[in-house]
Amino acid sequence: KLDASQALRHQKVSKLMEYVKECCNRGEAIDVGGVAFTTSLNLLSNTFFSFDLASYNSSDSGEFKELVWKIMEEIGKPNLVDCFPILRFLSKFSVNPKLMGYGNKLNEVFEEIIEKRMESCGVAGKDGDVLDTLLRLMNENESDLSLDDIKHLLMDFFTAGTDTTSSTLEWAMTQLLHDPEKLAKAQRELDQVLGKEKKVVGESDIPKLPYLQAIVKETLRLHPTTVFLLPRKASNDVELYGYTVPKNAQIFVNVWAISRDPTHWKNPDLFYPERFLEHSVDWKGQDFGFIPFGSGRRICPGDTLAFRMLNLMLGNLLHGFNWKIGYGLKPEDLDMTDKFGITVQKAVSLRAIP
Repeated sequence: KLDASQALRHQKVSKLMEYVKECCNRGEAIDVGGVAFTTSLNLLSNTFFSFDLASYNSSDSGEFKELVWKIMEEIGKPNLVDCFPILRFLSKFSVNPKLMGYGNKLNEVFEEIIEKRMESCGVAGKDGDVLDTLLRLMNENESDLSLDDIKHLLMDFFTAGTDTTSSTLEWAMTQLLHDPEKLAKAQRELDQVLGKEKKVVGESDIPKLPYLQAIVKETLRLHPTTVFLLPRKASNDVELYGYTVPKNAQIFVNVWAISRDPTHWKNPDLFYPERFLEHSVDWKGQDFGFIPFGSGRRICPGDTLAFRMLNLMLGNLLHGFNWKIGYGLKPEDLDMTDKFGITVQKAVSLRAIP
């Protein structure tokens, strides 16, 4: 099924490359995370709604990105109710007014899209996209799916599927610009495998580009999209390493700490993609020292799509342009600090000149 939507992914990456080329011709720096967010957003919106939600030359995607980030930031803040469930009866502790406000704004966006679809096509719809399918399911007899369910589902997909991918791509480009030798090595691999004449990297090329894949994996290790996986709950009393975890206890898996564990990773704070060439470690949750998308039955459902898009976007950006840092900065001057929400983003956006 993922292969069936390959043409759409290539189309969105082509639009990204067209915009970057325009900036290149003008000698302008681009907001790497911002354009990656727009690409991811439009890929999702075309899958769900059959149209773009934003363009590279407008502020739409920036506003949507800011809204998504505020939601992620509020979700990432500690909540006393998580630790003391008895407080859930006190609205002061159980409801985050900022999160509710941001969530309502995002819901309004989806409500307008759904209403227009139902007005123009009827409840069933005719476009054959995901929204069409959801509305058709909602309209079936004895269906438990409601409009609120659809809006919440859309919120989950658009918050989880846009900010995370764009943040990882921004970190990958930051690390490569911070270490020009690794940037040059990645571009040499692309030139050797594809040739300088072929300017477009396709999904079929990715398996032939091990160093590119290693860069994406190392970025996911050093800068996982989230510090903690979604909480788990113990189904029974269990003892782990001398600790008793009682039934129904919430369990938080610290992916960030696991990815930087010196007992598992040599020089864990060093960006070193070669480690994934020296040892066969996959991202699919089988190696518990590297679980950027989680593991088991609750692994991220979009892991394969995210990995494909990251390699596709990064490969094309590296193969199509010779990058330099804006504002006359040197590689060692790049800001490498991050900020924390439910995702881990760069504190200062990366602006680079193609």
